[in-house]
Amino acid sequence: MVQPKPGCVWFVGAGPGDPDLITVKGRGLIERAGAILFAGSLVSEAATRWAPADCVIVDSKDMTLEEMSAWLITQAARCETVVRLQTGDPGLYGALIELVQPLDAAGVPVQVVPGVSSAMASAAAAVESLTLPEVTQTVILTRMEGRTPMPEGESLQELAAHHSTLCIFLSITLMGQVTAALRAAGWSPDAPVVVVHKASWPGEEKIVRGTVDTIQALCREAKLVSQSMIIASPTLGARHWTTLAKSKLYDASFTHRFRQASVPASQLTLDTP
Repeated sequence: MVQPKPGCVWFVGAGPGDPDLITVKGRGLIERAGAILFAGSLVSEAATRWAPADCVIVDSKDMTLEEMSAWLITQAARCETVVRLQTGDPGLYGALIELVQPLDAAGVPVQVVPGVSSAMASAAAAVESLTLPEVTQTVILTRMEGRTPMPEGESLQELAAHHSTLCIFLSITLMGQVTAALRAAGWSPDAPVVVVHKASWPGEEKIVRGTVDTIQALCREAKLVSQSMIIASPTLGARHWTTLAKSKLYDASFTHRFRQASVPASQLTLDTP
């Protein structure tokens, strides 16, 4: 007797919170899924609203890694499409590889659909750019050391020494250590910091702005203890700067394959105050 081929398990990034920020491909998979395992502690249940009426939907917040893997394997034996719905992007601070390995061992096909990270959603909520010409062109996605140790050379202080943009995950309860690391790396006490709680979650999003010196007290006052993105960057507040270096890509003197320069670079230099 020929055994039927198992269905595919799709690891789908649900995005940062707003169900409408899931990708079109992710929503399409939910619409035809036979089973969905969603991370209920971080993913809004509203993200499952497009599932078929007969879809088996389970919240994984009280399951161990082994229980999740076993559930996915069981569902793949009976469903063509199984969805593991994860917060943000599956490849960033998600237990992707830990869940994929048992599926590989069981011969279950796996695919991944990327999602919008809370880092990008937080910048969007605050109307901030993570990069600016001649300010910083580098974004570091990291976290403060907690129960999970940091590899050698990746302490926050070492990374902050670059003075580029830092998107700090999973660290709101360690804000004192975060600001201490920034100070030790040479950041000014007045350097801006923005914290976004539940970025994009309808009715739940909070934005707290402060400095290296004030942000801890402000977050404590706002009672932020979970699901908060910390952004420290020399670009913060650029919306209100009176002087801003502009992108060369859109400069009138810049030629590229879609547009010829309309102003010679020498003339632009002479005419620009």
